[in-house]
Amino acid sequence: MTNKDILHPAFWLWVPVAVMIVQIILEVTLPSSILSPMHSENGPHELMQFFLAACGCGVAVFTLSKLDYKSVQKWLAGWIFLAAICCFYVAGEEISWGQHILDWATPEFWKNVNDQQETNLHNVSSWLDQKPRLILEIGILFGGIIFPLLQKYRPGTLPQQFSIIYPPAILSVTAVIALGSKLIVKITESFDIVLFNRYSEVEEMYLFYFVLIYLVCLKRKIANEGHIRT
Repeated sequence: MTNKDILHPAFWLWVPVAVMIVQIILEVTLPSSILSPMHSENGPHELMQFFLAACGCGVAVFTLSKLDYKSVQKWLAGWIFLAAICCFYVAGEEISWGQHILDWATPEFWKNVNDQQETNLHNVSSWLDQKPRLILEIGILFGGIIFPLLQKYRPGTLPQQFSIIYPPAILSVTAVIALGSKLIVKITESFDIVLFNRYSEVEEMYLFYFVLIYLVCLKRKIANEGHIRT
């Protein structure tokens, strides 16, 4: 299966590159009074993060519904199920489980434990926010950058029994943009140079996009190996 058969270049190359170019243009041309609302709870970045995570959950659930459980290994089904649960959690958290859309009031008891007084979990503890994010960043670092390099320059280093879940090398574009630009932002911030109004929101968008296209690629790889019921 070629890279184009797995995923069209429009999704793994043109979209992530074009979005970053547009983001940079907006950061350079727009004042902070406009940029700040764009990164707010109801801004386009937050809504896009919800959309990407929800789509990722949908792809994972669809794949689970089509799996041929007689031929597929149980650990692979468990991996996809874990992805579905994580995407569902992220999608729900991004819109505070509907509060950002329906605009309901946060119960008083929850205001006391939530940093931003919203009906979500990630503002309650770093273990439900920064820690999962760090795990995802590490996963994308390995899956999107290190594993493809090992497969190219040190073939056979990675356990072949898990090869089906390794991200294809084409996803390195999104991984490099997400993690590379974050590194650049951290370096420039040390010199008091602000490149992005709020880069964390931009990074999250790329992290979730990586997960979405990874799940699409995984589904197609599984289908190619004959583990999808028609």
